[in-house]
Amino acid sequence: MAAITAGMVKELREMTGAGMMDCKKALAATDGDMDKAVEFLREKGLAAAAKKAGRIAAEGVVTALVQDDKKATIVEVNSETDFVAKNATFQAYVGEVAEQAIASSNQDDMDAFMAEQWVKDPALTVAEKLSSEIAVIGEKMTIRRFVNIDAADGCVVSYIHGGGRIGVLLHAETSVVNDAVKDCLKNVAMQIAALKPMYLDRESVPEEFIEHEREILKAQAMNENTGKPENIIDKMIIGRLNKELKEFCLVDQAYVKDGDMTVGKYVESVAKEAGASIKLKEFVRFETGEGLEKKEENFAEEVAKQMA
Repeated sequence: MAAITAGMVKELREMTGAGMMDCKKALAATDGDMDKAVEFLREKGLAAAAKKAGRIAAEGVVTALVQDDKKATIVEVNSETDFVAKNATFQAYVGEVAEQAIASSNQDDMDAFMAEQWVKDPALTVAEKLSSEIAVIGEKMTIRRFVNIDAADGCVVSYIHGGGRIGVLLHAETSVVNDAVKDCLKNVAMQIAALKPMYLDRESVPEEFIEHEREILKAQAMNENTGKPENIIDKMIIGRLNKELKEFCLVDQAYVKDGDMTVGKYVESVAKEAGASIKLKEFVRFETGEGLEKKEENFAEEVAKQMA
């Protein structure tokens, strides 16, 4: 068998746009024959997908899967257009990705995840299944991220907003798992979707973040040029920082359904009524396409492209 060099992999990758591991596998399967390797990738649907590799996939869907209130995953799969994101075939595929993700331990290594066998068809890898879906749907798609939560000590709930535009998982340690507790957590998950807290509580806020905010607030106070002494300015900064932290920290936010109490107090009231202990442990909030560049394209052009 011919030795597969890094240069050969690079050349094939440049020719087809396929992933490095896929190129290496293709060369190994064809004994280093470049032309046959290209054909190998085309047969797998990988070369066809590569033609779309330069496009921006910033639309898509966030979905979640919860098993027995104890184990959950949240995934984001991107497409190029909102038109495809609303497609039933695409959404069914995203559901299958969630099933794949919840069984995986590779959420911190997407390359390893993409190399896993596809549970519903072990003859394919996750990457190969994605490529075949791209060939069917006709535009670039990416499995961007996923997070798994194991709530052996309590309960995990999910909330999906706007048809998959925003998704939330919320994990609580609780001595009782019943409808009242789950309804409470669902309400808090809706709060997370709406108000986008950055942290669970004050203890979760990194000291660097606090110092950074303090410096900004200090500069603001100095620019106001109030003429107040430094000790008064320091107190002003502390007050403003505490006000900011109430917005950034979930348990300190005003509860949207009852502004007279915080989220933390709301959870305490439900726990007392249910005769349970409830402690919020962690949350994950995904918003489709956040941080990605979006392609400007009008709807008429989008429909025309799909029809073509």
